[in-house]
Amino acid sequence: MKAKKKAAAAAVNAAAWIITAICLVPMLLILLNSFKDSLGASEMNLKFPALPLQWNNFLVVIEKGKLLTSFMNSCIYSVVSVFLCTLLASMASYVFSRNRSKLNRFLYLYMVLGITMPVNYVALTKVMMFLTLNNTRLGIVLLYTAMQLPFSVFLIHGFVAKLPAELDEAAVIDGCSPVRLFVSVILPLLKPAIATVIVLTFLNTWNEFVSPLYFLSSSSKWPMTLSVYNFFGMYFKDWNLVCADILLTSLPVILVYLLGQKYIVSGMTAGAVKG
Repeated sequence: MKAKKKAAAAAVNAAAWIITAICLVPMLLILLNSFKDSLGASEMNLKFPALPLQWNNFLVVIEKGKLLTSFMNSCIYSVVSVFLCTLLASMASYVFSRNRSKLNRFLYLYMVLGITMPVNYVALTKVMMFLTLNNTRLGIVLLYTAMQLPFSVFLIHGFVAKLPAELDEAAVIDGCSPVRLFVSVILPLLKPAIATVIVLTFLNTWNEFVSPLYFLSSSSKWPMTLSVYNFFGMYFKDWNLVCADILLTSLPVILVYLLGQKYIVSGMTAGAVKG
């Protein structure tokens, strides 16, 4: 039996390594071709770039692709959306979990329903125009926040439900106000779930492409995803520059994911088992 278990574990690990290697091929392809010249990158293969490496590709992309401006835009959109989404989801989840009235239960289910419902961009465009939020940074930040709230509420709500209500009662007896109770007692205990929400919200907002394409007509407000799309339209023959652009755009996402992957696993397993 032990030999069979070891063989099964080895087979599973081997399959995991094979799947991981296959998934890393596109990223490796982009990495290698970003250091080639235009002729070498046109073949789009996994051959190592010839020396010297074409570091100038990244300078050209940053200058002609206006990546510094789009990088700052993406940072603003992602960071502000993460802050608003985390704060609102934490407060809403706490109220929904502790005050289990019929109205709150309905509001919670209505909120979580947003996970499965598709975005109606026609109606959303009319709402954005009515509120004069179209082609504004505030509008895209609020849109990102609203799109990420349903899953964030669902995740944190399950985590709050595991916290004993006796903590609230003890804090109230000690003289805590509702705000201080939430900030000083509950919020520190939500760190695993909040860390998961921060990482996932950042990744989703940074990678979002359709919403800014519809609602940001000014190129000075474009995030990095739209800059890559626009850059590809201008330099679609220079695959070395396109690959360099994609690599620079992907680096922040990869970095955040590598730093936060342990929080994603712990937060998902700790909070999503109870709703």
